Amino acid sequence: MRVRLNLATKPLESHRRFLLGAGFSAFVAAIVFVALGWHVYTVREAAAEDRARKEKISREYARYQEEGNDLKRFFEQKDIKGLKERAAFINGIIAVLDLEHILPGGARIINIEPKQVSGQVELNLTFGAADDEVKLKFLRALETSKQFSDVQIHSDVKVIPGAGASTDAKVVHLSTFYSGA
Repeated sequence: MRVRLNLATKPLESHRRFLLGAGFSAFVAAIVFVALGWHVYTVREAAAEDRARKEKISREYARYQEEGNDLKRFFEQKDIKGLKERAAFINGIIAVLDLEHILPGGARIINIEPKQVSGQVELNLTFGAADDEVKLKFLRALETSKQFSDVQIHSDVKVIPGAGASTDAKVVHLSTFYSGA
């Protein structure tokens, strides 16, 4: 029989389990550290791209604002302001014109030139008609309309077939006063 006897003042301790646990913990910590470092790196790269994009957008915005201010200064000039008011007046007239309700099938508006004459709106109107019947329908509709008065035909031209891409057989130029009532 053998008896194990330790005569040392301190018994021999094995630190193997501690060293294995510490090594494993250090390994796991290193992997976590690398993963977190990679995450921080990618987040910083994305933030740098976002900052660059934001700066680009800010520069474009400033450029567009400067262009807008230039246009505003341009349109505030006295002679341009008069044109702007005239364009607004004409656009308002065209918006209120109710021609589509009285325009018969086979007729099309080619040109509208509104102008203000002594407080009234005079329209110089050019329209095309597929035939004489459509032309007469449109003229009757203008004359019977409460919105248009004093219809005067200035020209009535018969279109030569094949002379253009238009399907109009007649082109009529007239003037009338528009009341908007």
